[in-house]
Amino acid sequence: MTTYSLYIMLGCGLVTWLPRVIPFVLIRKLQWPNAVIRFLSYVPLCILTALLVQNLFVKKEGHFPDFNVEYCLATIPTTIVAFVTKNLMCIVVAGMCSMALICYFMI
Repeated sequence: MTTYSLYIMLGCGLVTWLPRVIPFVLIRKLQWPNAVIRFLSYVPLCILTALLVQNLFVKKEGHFPDFNVEYCLATIPTTIVAFVTKNLMCIVVAGMCSMALICYFMI
């Protein structure tokens, strides 16, 4: 690996990381009204639901959407881990492991 490649990877990581961290640092110091805080508490749930549903279904032009079987199967153990642990790291690891096992045995 060349030094140039290393600089490119570090720069890409920094550009990806900064927009995600700076808003948290700036917003943390502000006082928000209760209505705004209550509204923002629903945003992650809405985003995650939209991402999940988008990946569970495969759209076909002129037809009803079909299920993406692999993702639907991986959702089952991931959801169980989510309800039991309520720990984001465990949920992500369970989802990745479920998807890896399903891809390994189905393909």
